[in-house]
Amino acid sequence: MTSRPARAWTVVARHVQDRVDGWRSGSPASQRYVAVVLLGLLTATLAVQTLSYGVAPVGVVFVWLLAGMLLLRYRPLLLLVSWALVGTIGVAVSDALGPGELESSRISATVSLVVASALVLLQSSRQRSGLPTLLGETVLSDLRDRLQRQGTVPPLPEGWRSESAMLAADSVGYAGDFLVARLDEQAHRLEMILVDVVGKGVAAGTAALQFAGALGGLLGAVPPGRLMEAANDFLLRQESDEAFATAVHVVVELRTGAYEVLSAGHPPVLRREGGSWRVDTARGTALGVTAQAEVEPSRGRLCPGDALMFYTDGVVERPGEDIDDGVEWLRTTASELTASSGLDGLPRRVLRRVSRGDDDRAVLVLHRLPDPVHISR
Repeated sequence: MTSRPARAWTVVARHVQDRVDGWRSGSPASQRYVAVVLLGLLTATLAVQTLSYGVAPVGVVFVWLLAGMLLLRYRPLLLLVSWALVGTIGVAVSDALGPGELESSRISATVSLVVASALVLLQSSRQRSGLPTLLGETVLSDLRDRLQRQGTVPPLPEGWRSESAMLAADSVGYAGDFLVARLDEQAHRLEMILVDVVGKGVAAGTAALQFAGALGGLLGAVPPGRLMEAANDFLLRQESDEAFATAVHVVVELRTGAYEVLSAGHPPVLRREGGSWRVDTARGTALGVTAQAEVEPSRGRLCPGDALMFYTDGVVERPGEDIDDGVEWLRTTASELTASSGLDGLPRRVLRRVSRGDDDRAVLVLHRLPDPVHISR
């Protein structure tokens, strides 16, 4: 049987976890609960100050203000800060009027508290999300994790492999590059779209999450030939003047290797055929720019040993250089890396050759494995 202390600990742990989950939801009830707890701790600190300032100086009040800045929205934080200022100044005045002596160090600490309180309220008021600092960071982390989960290619049938690698601009962790992929129920058709949303960092990450959700609903629901048209219409309906993106969409019949590539303003796909990498001919205008996006598809067939490489412009763009030079650099680099170590881990190895910059970078390789009979020979 479970001991009584163990049961008590389980109840306490469950209570704490429920409170943490409630706070993560940002609900008014959870905000009231946290505010009451902090107000109680602050009141206890002020009471101790009244009895003995040396035991609980003004510095302890700073702790509760910082905790409030991290955990509370603006309105409950304003209540906490107001009570901290009124209580601290009231206790100081009470000591000055009584038998005690108000030292200069305590006066300077109280003035510092007033300045710090103003800064805390200013920082909280400038939170555009309206969320506490820690909760805002949690939301951003969830955003990043969702994009990463959506960028996973489903397990492919025997004879096929896909690998990808992605780096956010300046390592901020929130990329505007994302991948959406779908494998049909019979595992016969693979459909993928790699997108580069305009912008960088967190701003691009939020736009990417919204667009990725829309594309996730469109993929498989509309014919491949109309996906780009539907994506273009979606971006044109956005309020922002900068709501545009480049994309490359590929549909592969896994039984035969037949494929179709559609590009919307995206850097050209590279195809490995016969041991060398070549530039694909699919072209088109970026999404969200014009009402009628022009798309020129390319078609072909991947034989055993062939591969397709998709990437975003952060891989091939260099300041002051033509993008065609960057594409040629990538083609040459991919050829060198493939010749030396094959296709395994190629996206990661390519990105190691790309210098860090202020743009997101992503590489994906779809590989049809060589015929086992051919390998044995």
